[in-house]
Amino acid sequence: MSDLKHHDAKLDFSQDMSYGDYLQLDAILNAQQPRSPAHDEMLFIVQHQTSELWMKLMLHELEAAIANIANDRLGSAFKMLARVSRIMEQLVHAWDVLATMTPPEYSAIRPFLANSSGFQSWQYRCIEFMLGNKNAAMLKPHAHRPDLLAKVEAAWHTPSLYDESLRLLARRG
Repeated sequence: MSDLKHHDAKLDFSQDMSYGDYLQLDAILNAQQPRSPAHDEMLFIVQHQTSELWMKLMLHELEAAIANIANDRLGSAFKMLARVSRIMEQLVHAWDVLATMTPPEYSAIRPFLANSSGFQSWQYRCIEFMLGNKNAAMLKPHAHRPDLLAKVEAAWHTPSLYDESLRLLARRG
């Protein structure tokens, strides 16, 4: 305790925001609701939830990078796109952990997932559209949720990174 006093570490958060409060850790750490009795389902859930959080950040960065390219602020856009590249690396390497689940272990939880699939990720679809791979048929998996369909449609209608890059090239001759 004397070491903490020496460093002026704050210990009482009854009146102030704590680390857990700021990050809303109660909501995040209680968002895992396994449906099967299989031990490995927690790995599966956390892997996919983590991927969705990384995709949220990727969308944030892509949206800003596209706007910066449209406004000829390339330095800022390049920094954001470098961050997107690192996020992609993080997503790819995160699958190394999921690969520790064997096919029989996955087969034990798959029936509990019903028809749900990562293919249905609306954020993944937005990333795809924001990068320039636009296919109207890919709006359909989101039709059951008008709130999410609106987000995916917005990404489909908005100029992509590819579109803005071509516009930049045209402006620069």
